[in-house]
Amino acid sequence: MSYALVAALVLILLSAGIEDARRREIANWKNTAIAVMAPAWWYLQGYGLADAGIQLGIALVVFALFVGAFHFGWMGGGDVKMIGALALWLPMQALFFMLMVMSVIGGVLTLIMMLDHWRRKVPGAVETPYGVAIAMAAMVALSEPIFNQFA
Repeated sequence: MSYALVAALVLILLSAGIEDARRREIANWKNTAIAVMAPAWWYLQGYGLADAGIQLGIALVVFALFVGAFHFGWMGGGDVKMIGALALWLPMQALFFMLMVMSVIGGVLTLIMMLDHWRRKVPGAVETPYGVAIAMAAMVALSEPIFNQFA
């Protein structure tokens, strides 16, 4: 059952990344589905009420921090919601790992977008589809325990 849940999450992340790359937005239903599936994940991972409460608290703090990024125009609303929803899934260490990987992928993606913007001499600001970086980083963070089994 946990593999099916992770597979569903990966499919939603792939879909969200593609949608963000194409349209620069992420549908609310995708972020809602990620958040709604989290309690099933907690149950399958053996979380008690205290563990679930801690996970919810961490997610709220992460969401609040990224709302600040949205306020300053550094990220889109869909990106912020997706990070908050993913924070419901990942324990603290995996969440920090995801955020670091997200930052690196997002930075590289932004540089690529800036170079393309400059090359084509397009006026206006560069809009980086950060949902791509978030989705990729989440998949890396989710797969990390799997790869550690083979090390």
